[in-house]
Amino acid sequence: MKNTFDTIIFDLGAVLIDWNPRHLYRKIFKTEEEITWFLENICTHEWNEKQDAGRSFEEATDELLEKFPGHEAAIRAWYDRWQETISGPIHDTVTILKQIKEQDQHRLYALTNWSAQTFPWALDNFEFLHWFEGIVVSGHEKTRKPFPEFYQILFDRYQVNPKNALFIDDSLRNIEGAQAVGLPGIHFKSPEQLKSDLRKLNVLP
Repeated sequence: MKNTFDTIIFDLGAVLIDWNPRHLYRKIFKTEEEITWFLENICTHEWNEKQDAGRSFEEATDELLEKFPGHEAAIRAWYDRWQETISGPIHDTVTILKQIKEQDQHRLYALTNWSAQTFPWALDNFEFLHWFEGIVVSGHEKTRKPFPEFYQILFDRYQVNPKNALFIDDSLRNIEGAQAVGLPGIHFKSPEQLKSDLRKLNVLP
């Protein structure tokens, strides 16, 4: 298959950066079962997505403290100790990003569901984020993946033709959202799988 892509768009969390709240809560709870219950019932994915879309940490924390006052310490830890949810870069994916960058054949962008309040820390701590020509952050835009308007912001801001771009994300829902607006995607499961898929598409040699 001939490579017709001129632009590669990366998700960040769980693709290039190892973000996982379990990294933090393993220090707070004794068992994986306790962590799972907490993440499924209190600090849920749906709750966190509202911060990705621009809600403040203060409002989010207050909402949960009102509902679950008996879990105050663990709730407050989500943002008080937020940096502990990140274990570092996913080095093998960063190597892939570097290969694409050094080939100098594709424009590179990032499209991330990330709070505006914590993203500056990521910029300061991950040098490879500065390899992108642009990064669209959901918390700044007050919308997020998989909503069509979020992808459209990147297309419009950086003059990206989605038909000539390729999107990489660990969330199948976000890949399906991209495909709905004409943006082809790779569902990221591991650096090895990504490298294999990119070779099949002739993005990597």
